[in-house]
Amino acid sequence: MAGIRRNVIVSILFTIFGGPGFVLVYLPLWITRFRIPDGEPWGQMLLASALILAGVSPAFESIRRFVAVGRGTLMPTAPTEHLVVSGFYRHVRNPMYVGVLIALAGEAVLFERRAMVAYLALVWLATHLFVLLYEEPTLTRRYGDEYLRFKQNVPRWLARLTPWTGADE
Repeated sequence: MAGIRRNVIVSILFTIFGGPGFVLVYLPLWITRFRIPDGEPWGQMLLASALILAGVSPAFESIRRFVAVGRGTLMPTAPTEHLVVSGFYRHVRNPMYVGVLIALAGEAVLFERRAMVAYLALVWLATHLFVLLYEEPTLTRRYGDEYLRFKQNVPRWLARLTPWTGADE
């Protein structure tokens, strides 16, 4: 139980003060000062809100899943003991990254700043390179054939319409 508690605390702290918090809160705050343009249409605000909510939900779900199923954390330095291939991971290999990008798109819509669009593109490129150059090779070494099967059946960025069941397709 103490290990689970530690993993929850580490994952929450990493989310708030590390990658997700830094990317979704601190840098957008620096770029926009969180100033919403005056007279922004309600439809635009609703779209932005929907994108932000849809984007952050995989992060929260991943925290729970990495701790409960994977028996680890979101931090690359404290990885899961088991490969997580359930929940959103049955549809896309990187649901948390996809969620962050969707939330950033919502922030770009909300704040109407070109700098946020450029930031979104930069975050996607950095994330893509991180996944290609570090994460996928690391997961291949750590989980071997299990990860290779997952990788062959679940797309990196664009979600499958039907969930992967774990059976070879």
